[in-house]
Amino acid sequence: MSRKTDEHSFSIEMKSEKDVRKMTFADKEDNHVFFEGFLGKLKSIIMVEGMMLQIEGINGTIRLDISKEELQNCFKSKSPLEAKGP
Repeated sequence: MSRKTDEHSFSIEMKSEKDVRKMTFADKEDNHVFFEGFLGKLKSIIMVEGMMLQIEGINGTIRLDISKEELQNCFKSKSPLEAKGP
């Protein structure tokens, strides 16, 4: 698989900073990056060209490059062992 497919890039576009609740970079505890906000009422959830999931709310949009097939595989029922995770 190509690097682009394996990494699943994403973008989050907010229309106003008032809808961003929290954004943290390089937290001293665990060095994670955290972004939290409010998309607001959903306007649409679509697959763009079968390769990008786009969730649009009145306050912003989240885009994730994931194929329709990968998304369908995520929603298939899992065995009890798979559901527990690592």
